[in-house]
Amino acid sequence: MAYQIIMHVNYCEQGQTVSEICRKAAAWGFDGVEFRRRRSGVEESTEDYLAELEEGVEAAGLKHVLFGYPGPLLVKEDAAERDREVEDAIAFYRHVSERLGVRTVNLLTGALRNPDSSIPYSQYTSHGSFTATEEQWEWQVDGCRRMADGLDDLEIRFGFETHMVYLHDTVDAARQLVERIGRPSIGVNLDYGNMVEFDERPSLEEAVRSLGDRIHYVHLKNSAPLRGGAGRLPTGLGEGEINNRQFVRLLMEIGYDGPICVEAPRPGDREWYAQQDLAYVRALLADLGAC
Repeated sequence: MAYQIIMHVNYCEQGQTVSEICRKAAAWGFDGVEFRRRRSGVEESTEDYLAELEEGVEAAGLKHVLFGYPGPLLVKEDAAERDREVEDAIAFYRHVSERLGVRTVNLLTGALRNPDSSIPYSQYTSHGSFTATEEQWEWQVDGCRRMADGLDDLEIRFGFETHMVYLHDTVDAARQLVERIGRPSIGVNLDYGNMVEFDERPSLEEAVRSLGDRIHYVHLKNSAPLRGGAGRLPTGLGEGEINNRQFVRLLMEIGYDGPICVEAPRPGDREWYAQQDLAYVRALLADLGAC
C-alpha cells in the first residue's frame, strides 16, 4: 500500500510564502501539504489566500492539499455564532473540495479552557474533555452533524485531532465524540505525539486498535521526556520516545489507507528537519513494504 506523505505547514512558517512552501514541499518529495484554513497574522481575504495557494500548487505540481486549524469553532456560547461557524465551514470545505480536490481535513473545533483563568494551559487534565459540560458536548455533536450533512455529497473526510485542551483531547474523548456524532465522514486524526503529554494514556497499540476504522488521518511527531519530569524535548521522528515504525506497522495491520502527515514541533531549521523526517518515513515505509 502506497501512503500519501503530507508535510504539515509548520515546517515552513518561518517567513516562507505560499508559493515557496508548495515548491519546497514538492521538491523534497512530499505528496502534499496540510495548510491552515486561515493564516495567523496575515491580513488577507479567503479568496486571495486560496488564489495564491492554487497558483502555488499548480506551479509546483503538488499532488494533495489538506486543511487544518481552525475548523468551525463550536465552543462559542452564542448559538447564532455557532450557526455561522457551521455555515462558513460548509461553504469553505465545499469550495476547496471542488477547487483544490481536498479530501481530508484535520478537524479542531476550538480550545476549551477551564473557566478558572488561574489554571495554566499546560495543566491539561484541567481543560478540554476533563471539565466539559454536557451542553458543550452537545454543541460539538450538533455542529459537526450539520457540517457533515451539508457536505455528504462530497468525498471529504474529517479527523478530530487528539490535541490537548480541546474536547477531543484524548483517545477516549475523540472516540466518544465521533460515536455521538454518528456520521461516517467524521473520524479521528490520531496524533500520538500529543498523547504523550498526558501521564495516563493508552499505549500506542491500544490507541490504534481502539480507534480502528475511525482513524481518518494521522500526525507523526516525536519527543523525549526530560529528567525530573521537567517537560519534554521535541525530537526528530526516529529519535524520541514514540516508536513511529510500530505506529505505521499498526496502521497497516488495521487496514488504514489514509494520508500520513509529519509535523515539526521543534524550533530551528525546520526546512532541514522536513527533509530528515521525510527520509525517515520513506525508509521505514520501504522496510515495511508500504511504498
